[in-house]
Amino acid sequence: MGGAGETRGADSAVPVTQPEPGRREAVERSTPALGVAGELQVGVEVSVVVPTYNERDTLPELVGRLHRSLGSGYEVVVVDDGSPDGTAELAEELSRRYPVRVVRRPGKLGLATAVLEGAHAARGRFVVVMDADLSHPPEDVGRLVDALRCGAEVAVGSRYVRGGEVRAWPLRRRVMSRVAVWMARVWLKERVRDPVSGFFAVRKELLVDPSLRGLGYKILLEVLAQNRGRPVVEVPYVFTDRAGGRSKLGPQEVWDYLRLLWHLRRR
Repeated sequence: MGGAGETRGADSAVPVTQPEPGRREAVERSTPALGVAGELQVGVEVSVVVPTYNERDTLPELVGRLHRSLGSGYEVVVVDDGSPDGTAELAEELSRRYPVRVVRRPGKLGLATAVLEGAHAARGRFVVVMDADLSHPPEDVGRLVDALRCGAEVAVGSRYVRGGEVRAWPLRRRVMSRVAVWMARVWLKERVRDPVSGFFAVRKELLVDPSLRGLGYKILLEVLAQNRGRPVVEVPYVFTDRAGGRSKLGPQEVWDYLRLLWHLRRR
């Protein structure tokens, strides 16, 4: 499909992996989800999980745009890995105006495990995962959720289907992304066009599956591998380079991705 997204039927796959018991040592501190008037939010359908590390500059805009886009029936679960710039404290300030909850972790424990911890804390039946740096447009969250409401179990925000695009990204990062996608599609026979996307939505039960291990930082790939045969839809979106902060991608993340591929290939 074009602008409406591309569908993968029962012969496509989606794997899921959860955090190992020994890795759930994070110190959790959740603030209640509050509405704009400061009242406890009820009837949460959508939980937007946002892992953070030093994202103070962009978090307020992200939360504001999510609220304007979604309005009600949602919460934002910020999972912070001990940001020294005060991201967690700012998120708690934002919780006085918006339905934001904060899960604090004592240090950098990994992006994939942050997503899984956020999913466990989530109260919605649909969980959306996105970055805090505004590279994923908050206005497109509703399109991912609509795909789940229409029967998909995984909705992937895709840069590499018709209608998707990458803008203002350095050539090195474009090449690395394409190589990572090629490796997943060749080594794992993955049919999703953008299996390493960090912008996706799933039914909550897929992210709280105890078999998920949360290796590396590409949790979507593990979810896809764990759930082959479930309905998956790719929803095109325009990715733009981060609006603030620094990229967390380094040699360790590359190594973790290779380890994840090896683990999934051996299963």
